Amino acid sequence: MIEVNGLRFFVQDQGSGTPVVLLHGFPDTSRLWRRQVEALAGAGYRAIAPDLRGRGRTDRPSAVGDYALRLMVEDVTGIMDALGIQRAHVVAHDWGAAVAWLTASLAPERVDRLVAISVGFPGAAGKPDLESLQKGWYRLLFQFEGIAEDLVQRDDWYLMRELLATYPDLEQCLRDLSEPGALTASLNWYRANLPVERLLGPVPELPPVQAPTLGIWSSGDLYLTEQAMVRSGERVSGPWRYERVEGASHWVPLDQPQVLNALLLDFLAG
Repeated sequence: MIEVNGLRFFVQDQGSGTPVVLLHGFPDTSRLWRRQVEALAGAGYRAIAPDLRGRGRTDRPSAVGDYALRLMVEDVTGIMDALGIQRAHVVAHDWGAAVAWLTASLAPERVDRLVAISVGFPGAAGKPDLESLQKGWYRLLFQFEGIAEDLVQRDDWYLMRELLATYPDLEQCLRDLSEPGALTASLNWYRANLPVERLLGPVPELPPVQAPTLGIWSSGDLYLTEQAMVRSGERVSGPWRYERVEGASHWVPLDQPQVLNALLLDFLAG
């Protein structure tokens, strides 16, 4: 357990050597990375996987504003500081990828190489097209505080089961979300960062990412579009590489761990 920004974070820290920080998204915890932690540690890296704020064994602040992405960036750099790490590779998925993009953009001195899975650079895709609107329907539901919590739990989590039908660890996920305050904390990530009024808002003015970057998208992703990841290359001033993983759902670390591990070890080694 590490205290950062007034919160206690659970952090898995395994192996030695060059540090690799792994950031999960929704509805995950650091458990998402269990196969990557093993592979990275075995290859001589120090794998560091925190439960991000509100998730897993990390503290759950109550206010929606406590889940703004700028605070998550401070969490990541604060965890690195607490572990005595000035610079690290960052590997991230889903919401964790959004945090990672911002960290690499706003704190470039902290990120050596960046791997972003599923979620592209904030605003890189431009205005939403029909495909992205259809895939992102659930983000509107999640905005309704209290109502969303009630609906997704009704009838033995029927709506959440439909939404996460391709998630390999679904039963464990639902047990995690059933813990007091866990579901609201998870949905507050959406409420703090994707309010409806920003749907057609201006593209964020952010510095380009200087770190060598690998963007990964999977052909079975039901929530994010390929265009959003491909166009992220326009927001990277360093070397850019894109990989499309076939036959995987949104959860590449769980569906195709061997494929992902091979990509990571190749890219992080330069």
